[in-house]
Amino acid sequence: MSTIKVTELNIFPVKSAKGISLTDLCIGPMGPQMDRRWMIIDAQTRHFVTQRQLSKLCLLETTINGNALQLNAPGQQAISVSQELSHQGPPVQVKVWDDWVEGIDCGDEVSSWLSTFMNQAVRLVFMADDCRRLVDNNYASNQEIVSFADGFPILLISEASLEHFNQHLSSPITMNRFRPNIVISGCEPYAEDNWKKLQIGPLEFDLVKPCSRCVIPSINPSTGEKQVEVSKALAKHRRRDGAVYFGQNLLAKGQGIISINDPIKVLS
Repeated sequence: MSTIKVTELNIFPVKSAKGISLTDLCIGPMGPQMDRRWMIIDAQTRHFVTQRQLSKLCLLETTINGNALQLNAPGQQAISVSQELSHQGPPVQVKVWDDWVEGIDCGDEVSSWLSTFMNQAVRLVFMADDCRRLVDNNYASNQEIVSFADGFPILLISEASLEHFNQHLSSPITMNRFRPNIVISGCEPYAEDNWKKLQIGPLEFDLVKPCSRCVIPSINPSTGEKQVEVSKALAKHRRRDGAVYFGQNLLAKGQGIISINDPIKVLS
């Protein structure tokens, strides 16, 4: 029997921008540390903006350098946002899906930079450590909280699931289209759909809800172009109950660090 283990760990500091691959992932109260803690909003409505509205957001690169977030985009000089700006700017109410939550405005300089890249008026906001955006009570067990992620703090997908799905495509796609925090190997395709509880390294996790998918997996992360074939294949092979699912949303039972090659034990 194959050993199930962690093969990839990722965070996505800015919601809907490129992620960062790590060898160790620190799980805190909101999920992976610094994951989806920044978010781009429409300057007028203060609603979140993602690749769903502007596919070129997939080209926005993020780096954490010490106490600063660095952003890189094609045709523009890199810009840094200090932690001081992220923590000490003016508070503003922002909307992510159905939730109005408090963000901290990161200033005019980065907002102008992002507005130039996106060709529309946007601003960058940060979620403070003391913000409490609750996970949907239908799935939470202990009033868990989440960052600016869509609804849950952690997403897990197996390599086998992607390999199986790629059989339905003329050109295989890569895992980063699905933006998981944890990628695993050593199990059967879609085995994660049937699990309820896992132990990964020192931590236990509940698998609380399959991840419903939108148009983002159809966006080529190298070009920003939409590939309709991917959406059609997902709809044909991964649809049930009126939605398309790929991957599983997790809630951690504690805080700590998980690492590449950590063994995974299926508890139920």
